[in-house]
Amino acid sequence: MRRQRKAKILATLGPASSTRDQISALFKAGADVFRLNFSHGAHEDHKARYDTIREIEEEVERPIGILMDLQGPKLRVGAFADGSVELKTGGKFRLDLDAAKGDAKRVQLPHPEIFEAVKIGTNLLLDDGKLRLQVKKCGKDFAEVEILVGGKLSDRKGVNVPDVVLPLSPLTKKDRADLRYGLDLGVDWVAMSFVQRPEDVAELRKLIGGRARLMAKLEKPAAIDRLEEIVDLSDAVMVARGDLGVEMPPEDVPGIQKRIIAAGRKAGKPVVVATQMLDSMVHSPAPTRAEASDVATAVYDGADAVMLSAETASGQYPLESVAMMNRIIERVERDPAYRRILDAQHPDPQPTGNDAISAAAAQVAHTLSVAAIVTYTTSGTTVLRVARERPEVPILTLTAKLDTARALSLAWGAHCVRTADIKRFSDMVDKACRIALHEGIAKVGDRLVITAGVPFGTPGSTNILRVAWVEE
Repeated sequence: MRRQRKAKILATLGPASSTRDQISALFKAGADVFRLNFSHGAHEDHKARYDTIREIEEEVERPIGILMDLQGPKLRVGAFADGSVELKTGGKFRLDLDAAKGDAKRVQLPHPEIFEAVKIGTNLLLDDGKLRLQVKKCGKDFAEVEILVGGKLSDRKGVNVPDVVLPLSPLTKKDRADLRYGLDLGVDWVAMSFVQRPEDVAELRKLIGGRARLMAKLEKPAAIDRLEEIVDLSDAVMVARGDLGVEMPPEDVPGIQKRIIAAGRKAGKPVVVATQMLDSMVHSPAPTRAEASDVATAVYDGADAVMLSAETASGQYPLESVAMMNRIIERVERDPAYRRILDAQHPDPQPTGNDAISAAAAQVAHTLSVAAIVTYTTSGTTVLRVARERPEVPILTLTAKLDTARALSLAWGAHCVRTADIKRFSDMVDKACRIALHEGIAKVGDRLVITAGVPFGTPGSTNILRVAWVEE
């Protein structure tokens, strides 16, 4: 079950992809990591999908990553007496804390944090940016606004506040309950929505307590302003283009995407590009040419993974969506321009032993045309440093820790195998060659670059580089 590509695919599960047969088919078609979206579905639904993934994992003998995606705060207006109103461009409107049903003059906005943060001139976006308001007068419990772009506004539509940092934790009561449940299940990754500042990431990391890895979703302009700090505190980041595209001009999003991918690669942290990648395949068996190009661009930019949301969760063609994404990635990675682009974006290694060994491994792999780089790892740190180099060959990852193997299923180029710890230096080479042969990564007569650390099994101690021949 070896992938013929290095970038990974993250597929969201939902009503269209919940049975054992459906999930198994998605994995075989190319899904490397599965996303459980806690914005939808009951805990029992997520447990059933989790259990099914683990059964399939045992059956195929491949580690499969599972990511739980926390909902985060949902800012919404209240209800209207008639279900909706028509807001006319140039008109006036009022938002307040009054629970009475709204009309053409006002509606409840049950979020005092917004009133605390806004000031005259602040823009408010409603219904995914379809309506735009600007604050003209405000107090601790109200905001009087001018309607810059009008339209129909109905009950409980979403509100975005792109211009300010809201005094609001990204972790709601629901998120905290979901987090406890997901960690008890044994998820490998936790994705955090509504990240505005590094302190948000630190708050979640404390709650996770080392039981899973943390992925920060970058969907707020305030988070982009402190990008490097947030990347540094996270284990991975997601380019969540949905809200980014609402809260900033659409023409800015491609440049932001490239900036996030570059920051992640520089830090050696996986980057996932998400939202509407093959959106037309929710209802069509084939994507638009623009969507195929969008996926390809993320791969050319060096993203570790690309994600499918509604395409696999609720769409009519979940299997076709994964298969299409798989084909696009394979085609890009065979393009000679792909290697030139990756090499041109190569970040300098950090002055550490891990980076020195990782950079040397990639260079030796190129010079000697080896079949693979083999990494023995406990925590996964060395694998991520090797992946940062974007070597030309697969990264065969050998670890005794199943949770490490599962988490690294998200990492660029990593083919993870769980195996017992090695005790002796001679075992290192022998086991690397045998597993590379068994996994179809190398054949007899090929060479391997092997990295490990002495003493064996010590996290972060990579200090050996060895070239070995694969023998019968």
